[in-house]
Amino acid sequence: MGRESFHPGEFEEALLTMNRVAAKNMILSEFNGNNAFELINEIISPALQNIGESWSNGDIALSQEYMASKMCEEIVESLLPAESPVRKDIPSIGITTLGDEHMLGKRIVTSFLKANGFNIHDYGDMGVEMVLRKIRDDGIEVLMVSTLMLNLALEVKKLREMLDRENIGTKIIVGGAPFLFDRDLWKEVGADAMAVDAMESVEKIREVMGVSR
Repeated sequence: MGRESFHPGEFEEALLTMNRVAAKNMILSEFNGNNAFELINEIISPALQNIGESWSNGDIALSQEYMASKMCEEIVESLLPAESPVRKDIPSIGITTLGDEHMLGKRIVTSFLKANGFNIHDYGDMGVEMVLRKIRDDGIEVLMVSTLMLNLALEVKKLREMLDRENIGTKIIVGGAPFLFDRDLWKEVGADAMAVDAMESVEKIREVMGVSR
């Protein structure tokens, strides 16, 4: 892509300084109606990855990472509105805490995924039975589970068994404190992968779906 109106570093700076108007205008100045994923892959996603790494290194605050994700989420909605026919080819992603009322981690992952162009169904703190029903109704291909409580992390095993009984091939990606404390727990509960943070969740979705984009 030949970009001359701005440097990608300027977009990242606009995100970190929470300059919504400048960030959105930069992207829209390059949007031709057919290059949404090119802009996401070449500008938005790399900027969010850099910001995520800055937070991991302790260089910026968590609030800056979260707000950057929210701003990019809004921009992506402009590029790919809900009614866009392009969205029909994007995997349907569900996200839940399986009953955990601690929502910050889920909110950050949700914004990060939306900012990367994914279709997200947010199931809040629904329990296993309700989530299973939603997976069926919404045709969920990947379910993200974010939880801080060990007892709820163990509910993933119950959900996996229910999915297997009904021959539903939904992939499960988990994250949160219990899985960070015990790095083998995701395997024990039957998940397909574990993501240590929002940035890695994008990579894990692509990995379990077998896609490169």
